[in-house]
Amino acid sequence: MKRVVSAAAFGLVAAVGLAGAAPDKEELFVATPVTEKNSFTTGIEGPGCDAAGNLYVVNLLKRGDIARVTPDGKAAVWVELPGKSVGNGIVFDRKGAMYVADYVGHNVLKVDPKTRAVSVFAHDPGMNQPNDLAIAPDGTIFASDPDWGKNTGQVWRVGTDGKATKVATDLGTTNGIEVSPDGKTVYVNESVQRNVWAFPVKADGTLGEKRLVKKFDDHGFDGMRCDADGNLYVTRYGKGTVVKLSPAGEVLKEVDVLGKSPSNVCFGGPDGRTAYVTEVEHRRVVRFRTDKPGLAWQRWQGKE
Repeated sequence: MKRVVSAAAFGLVAAVGLAGAAPDKEELFVATPVTEKNSFTTGIEGPGCDAAGNLYVVNLLKRGDIARVTPDGKAAVWVELPGKSVGNGIVFDRKGAMYVADYVGHNVLKVDPKTRAVSVFAHDPGMNQPNDLAIAPDGTIFASDPDWGKNTGQVWRVGTDGKATKVATDLGTTNGIEVSPDGKTVYVNESVQRNVWAFPVKADGTLGEKRLVKKFDDHGFDGMRCDADGNLYVTRYGKGTVVKLSPAGEVLKEVDVLGKSPSNVCFGGPDGRTAYVTEVEHRRVVRFRTDKPGLAWQRWQGKE
C-alpha cells in the first residue's frame, strides 16, 4: 500500500525540530541533543518514528512506559504497557501499528496507534528476552533474543499471523537486528562478541548460513538500522558512536553521539534523513542529519 505523506500530515514535525536544520544550512553527521539530560530512565531505548514523523522512546518515567517526543524535545508518556511488560525495540508496520519487544514477558506486543490498546502479538516460552525488532517489506518481523547470562542468543521470525518460529540458534549475544531494503538479508549483531552477521532469507522465510559482515576489536554493539541504500547504522555501546557500514562491511562514517552509551537508533523527520539515537549515559535522545533517508521512511512512502 502506498502512503504519501504531505507536509501538513507531519503533525509534530516542524521545519526545524525533528527534521533538523534547513537543508541549505545543515551539517551532516554532527549530533545535537533533542531532550534534556536525565530526562529518561536508564532503560531509554526504542526508538521508532511513525509515518507522521512522531518519535517514540521507551522507559521515560519508569520501565514499562512508552513516550512520544515533540520536535522541541518535550517527552510525555503515550502508553503504559500492561503488567510487568517492559519495552525495548520498536518497529511500525505499513498500516501504522506499533510492535514492541517485551523482554520481560517473552512477547512481541502490538499497540493500536488510534486507541493505544496493547495486545500480545506473539509469545513463545522458548524466548529468552526479545530485545530488538526488524520488519521486512512483507510485514514479517524478526526479533533478536539474547541470553545475557550465557552470552548466547537466537533469532525469531514472527509472521503476520503472529506465529513465532525460531530461525537461528547458537549465536552470541544477539542484539541489533535489521532487514535489507530488498528483504533478502537479515543482519544481526552480537554485543559481546562484536560481530555483525548477514543471513540470507530463504523462500520459506527461514534463514540460510550466516556470513560475517564486520568484526570489531573493541566496544560493544546495541541497536542497528539500515538507510535506503542498505548501509547499516550500528550503535557502538561504550565508544559513544554510531558507525555507518556498507553492506560489505566497509566503515563509511563514525558519528560521535555525545555520550558513551548509545542504545539504539532510528530514522525519521519529513525527509527521513534525521537519525535519532537513545543514549544511556546522559539518559537522553540526540539526533544527527544523514545523507540518505532511512529504510523505514522509504517504506512509509511506498518506494520499495
